[in-house]
Amino acid sequence: MRYRAKREWLAQTAPRSQEAVHQQKSVILDEFVAATSYARTYAIRLLTGPVVAPRPTITRSRERRDGPEVQAALRLAWEATNCICAKRLVPFLPELVPLRERHGYLALAEEVRSQLFPISPATVDRILSPIRRDPALRGISTTRVGTLLKHQIPVRTFTDWNDAQPGFFAIDLVAHCGGNAEGAYLYTLVLTDVATG
Repeated sequence: MRYRAKREWLAQTAPRSQEAVHQQKSVILDEFVAATSYARTYAIRLLTGPVVAPRPTITRSRERRDGPEVQAALRLAWEATNCICAKRLVPFLPELVPLRERHGYLALAEEVRSQLFPISPATVDRILSPIRRDPALRGISTTRVGTLLKHQIPVRTFTDWNDAQPGFFAIDLVAHCGGNAEGAYLYTLVLTDVATG
């Protein structure tokens, strides 16, 4: 039962409980606790205290601030960076957008530019979510999520690679299946030491 429904139930039950005799109060309390899943002492406090009617829900429709130009520019920047995640994309937008403009791939008005640069990663994820669901953008993945090694090997997915000593690797598993994951094919496991290359 949702909060609003519980408050409506309280508004109906409290007057009955306050006017009832002792035996009836116990039955009403049992019904109220069973319906709302409240703790018994909290339910007693609600039923004996003043009842506040539930406020009507106010729905405000917010205007979208990011128009189609911002969304198109964001998609171009995202595709140019090989579809990286929003946390990595957002810090590079002030550097990437002027480069794309200089080479003629993008032309932005000043208003669009002022909306694009202070954008948050959560907003980028929201804007790009319908595009990411496109099955044409997804390649064939032959790897599965495993939990066995995650506890034994420290994994960093989003951090600066400024380790000067050898021993930190970037790992990539490539399936040479030609776009069809059925039948026999080869894998290449590439480990690149971040310090030595």
